[in-house]
Amino acid sequence: MSEETAPYGTGPAQQPAPAGGTPARRIRTHHLREMKQRGERFAMLTAYEQYAAQTFDEAGIEVLLVGDSASNNVLGNETSLPITVDELLPMVRAVTRAAKRALVVADLPFGSYQASPEQAYLTAVRFMKEANAHSVKLEGGLAMVPQVRKLVEGGIPVMAHIGFTPQSEHTLGGYRVQGRGDAASQVVAEARALEEAGAFAVVMEMVPGDVAAEVTAAVGIPTIGIGAGNRCDGQVLVWQDAFGLRTGKMARFVKQYADVHGVLLGAARTFADEVRDGSFPGPEHTF
Repeated sequence: MSEETAPYGTGPAQQPAPAGGTPARRIRTHHLREMKQRGERFAMLTAYEQYAAQTFDEAGIEVLLVGDSASNNVLGNETSLPITVDELLPMVRAVTRAAKRALVVADLPFGSYQASPEQAYLTAVRFMKEANAHSVKLEGGLAMVPQVRKLVEGGIPVMAHIGFTPQSEHTLGGYRVQGRGDAASQVVAEARALEEAGAFAVVMEMVPGDVAAEVTAAVGIPTIGIGAGNRCDGQVLVWQDAFGLRTGKMARFVKQYADVHGVLLGAARTFADEVRDGSFPGPEHTF
C-alpha cells in the first residue's frame, strides 16, 4: 500500500496540513538513510510523555527516542537499569499518539533482550503491538548481531547502540569513553556487523570524534552521536539535560539550550505566593 493511501490516519497523507498547506510526512527509516546520502543531518531527542513529544514534533525533530533513560529522568532511579518493559510501554504509547511526523524509537530495557534472539523478538513485538512503536533500539556490538538479525527478519526496524552502553556500565567500569587507541577498530567492526545484520541506524555514545567520523564514513546507515563529535549524521540528547529541567553537573557532551527548571521554579513560587496572599483566584477565575 502506498504512503498516499496509508490507512487509519498513520500515513503521511493523513497528517494535518501545516500553514503552507502541504501535509506533514511521517519520517521513516529510509528517509534517514536518504538524508545521509544527501549529506543532511538530523536531530533526535528523548521524549517520555505527550506534551514533550508534541512540542519536539512541532519543532521538526526527526526522531524521538523513548529511552530507558526514563528510569533516571522520570521514575527517579539512579541508573537506567531498573526500568521494566511494563513501565516503559505506556510512555512509548503516549509519545506515538502525540507525534505526527517524527520517527518514534522505543528502547528495549535491560534484561529484556540479551538472553536470546527469541527473547528480543518477543519483547520488541510488545512495543510494536501494544505501544505502536515505529522501531526499537538495543545496546551492544557483535554479541547483539543475532538479535538484530532476528528482529529485522521479523519485520521490526532496529536502531543499534555501541560505544559506551549504559546498560553495561558495571561491566565497562562506569561511565568511560570507549574506542580509544587500539579499541577503535572494534567500534568500526561492530558498526559494520550491525549494518550487515540489518540495523537501520547506529548510536555511538562517548566515542572519540575521529573514531566516530571513521565509522560514519565506513557504513551506509546513519550514525547518531552522543558525545561522539560533530561528524555523525545525527545527534541525540536527553531533553531534560539539553533544556535545563535537570540541574547539577552535566556530562561534557551536553549543551544546555534553556533553563526550564528556572522557569518552572519561578512560576511555582509565584503561584504559591498568590495563593497565600489571596490574589489568586481573582474575579476573572471565579464562576
